[in-house]
Amino acid sequence: MNPMTGDRKTWLHGLLFGLTILTTWFAGLFFAMSFLSTAGVSGISLFDPSVVGLGFLYALALMIILTGHELGHYLTCRRYGVLATYPYFIPGPPFLGTFGAFIRIKSPVRFKQQIFDVGANGPLTGFALALPALVIGLAFSKVGPVPMTPDTISFGEPLLFRLLSGLFFGRIPEGSSLILHPVGFAGWVGLLVTAINLVPLGQLDGGHVAYALLGRRARLLSRIMVGFLIVMGLFFHLTWLILAAVLLFFEFRSKMRLQHPPVLDEDAPLGTKRTILSIVILLIFILSFIPDPVKGVGLLDLIKGAPGSLG
Repeated sequence: MNPMTGDRKTWLHGLLFGLTILTTWFAGLFFAMSFLSTAGVSGISLFDPSVVGLGFLYALALMIILTGHELGHYLTCRRYGVLATYPYFIPGPPFLGTFGAFIRIKSPVRFKQQIFDVGANGPLTGFALALPALVIGLAFSKVGPVPMTPDTISFGEPLLFRLLSGLFFGRIPEGSSLILHPVGFAGWVGLLVTAINLVPLGQLDGGHVAYALLGRRARLLSRIMVGFLIVMGLFFHLTWLILAAVLLFFEFRSKMRLQHPPVLDEDAPLGTKRTILSIVILLIFILSFIPDPVKGVGLLDLIKGAPGSLG
């Protein structure tokens, strides 16, 4: 067991990290194939050197973003003497290659400023890494005609993506689409991960920040967010409905009922610096949030059998 983390399964973290590199690389191969084929390159195969290279760039960029996010949490825990595990990376299917990563905090966080820093430093670091990936990816992206078929998957766009793509390409002509470079897609995934983690609910990063800022009033905000996620899952994307269900399951299992574990100085002021930083975090959430990561995959869409669904 590592005495600094209280972790008995260090080998598992390394195994999951390696597997996630492989699954993100595999996903990157398909993004690379799509990018090159829609950009007009013909005669390419899944294991063409250009495809393999671009796929690796996707995996590298995304793993840097995810690792930075989790190190933001882990190193903050170490700074305050809070026991936390190394990151658990979660391999995923070819759609994205990963379901993200997380650390487990194994000792209480006792003070308000500490819980704020632990919650905030992960998404702040992840966003800081996703932004250049998105900019670099857009710089190498193209605009061109993309044939739309019933099986075509259309991805949603966070506000930051729309702003940056507008700066790079202006108004995209009718009948054309942005052909996003794999590194840019890694930045897109980084924004999605940031937005999910910043939802102000339960033990998510946003839940930690909201509790540090609002104290017990954060419980009301959590209830409002559950309703918001359910609505988003019904009309936009199942991700939000699943997230609400998973969080509710763990909250009720722990008997916390959407209430954050208390700190010793709950009524102490958070301080001007962290209050301003909370506004920055809110702006990051707004810029990163994607109502419909994949269009046409809301629950109502799937019930109706909408075109473009993944079923």
